[in-house]
Amino acid sequence: MRRLFAIVVFVAAAVVLAGIGCKRKEKSEGTYRIAVIPKGTTHVFWKSIHAGAVKAEQELNDSGLDVEVIWKGPLKEDDRESQIRVVEDFITRGVAGIVLAPLDDAAMRLPVRDAVNNGIPVVIIDSGLNSEDYASFVATDNYIGGRKGGLRLAEVLGGKGKVIMLRCHEGAASSTKREQGFLDVLKEQYPQIEVVSSNQYGGATTESAYIASENLLAPLRRPDGGLTIDGIFCPNESTSFGMLRALEDSGLAGKVSFVGFDSSERLVQALAKHHIKGLVLQDPINMGYLGVKTMLAHLRGRDVEKRIDTGSVVATPENMDEPTMKNLLEPDFKKWLNE
Repeated sequence: MRRLFAIVVFVAAAVVLAGIGCKRKEKSEGTYRIAVIPKGTTHVFWKSIHAGAVKAEQELNDSGLDVEVIWKGPLKEDDRESQIRVVEDFITRGVAGIVLAPLDDAAMRLPVRDAVNNGIPVVIIDSGLNSEDYASFVATDNYIGGRKGGLRLAEVLGGKGKVIMLRCHEGAASSTKREQGFLDVLKEQYPQIEVVSSNQYGGATTESAYIASENLLAPLRRPDGGLTIDGIFCPNESTSFGMLRALEDSGLAGKVSFVGFDSSERLVQALAKHHIKGLVLQDPINMGYLGVKTMLAHLRGRDVEKRIDTGSVVATPENMDEPTMKNLLEPDFKKWLNE
């Protein structure tokens, strides 16, 4: 019996030591598994974020580190429950860090706090969070971006006229700030511009934005087929695309001054035709890139800035062929995603 007991103790000790050895091996290899969670996965903007994250992953691995970026998010940008489940899944899997674009600035507070309480730091990208439970916030200054959209629309209108704004969806901090920036700059600097409507939402998809655009434009039609307004502003890619479709389908594209936000192939084509007078552009590839790089720096014990502004510019039909603008209008995400 003593011999049998000794054998059992020896085997148990060997198993424990083997487990410790595995953990030490994993730690010594320095593997950093970083989850990148977008608001959605269909729009060009999010594909560009993904490309930037992959670019950072490859660059870090080329420098001798071992980094694995895991990309996963909800399909639609209003699926809060899906994004919460994705965060919870990565907490369970024990990733090293999470880079998150919260689709709701309030609903994502508890999942982020849960991650941090489990020893998983979070870097926020694109859209703000009503919390301080994050290592860094890497994003466009969306309020300033909205003001730039308002200034461009005011410029093409000559500082007077009637305009409408189609909002994105409730709870999206990034577009909410853009919307407020647009309204504020008109109120402060252009008293002769009247905002006829600013309380309608396009929703999270291009299809819902198209339907909302048609409904918004319908009562503004004149008997001769024109519009009783002079300008339109949309605060993100899906609302800009939905509005463009509605204008094209009704033969109004180019007959009203339209300023949008973000870029896609169809929006760039419309800009070239002067159907869109301006697009406020972010740098989503750089945003994804800096999100991952900032997370890695934090994980390695380095100080990181609490707020990193990735900037914004306004593309117009006149400047869209300039190299800097062209790179932002047509981001080369396919290079990094092998599409």
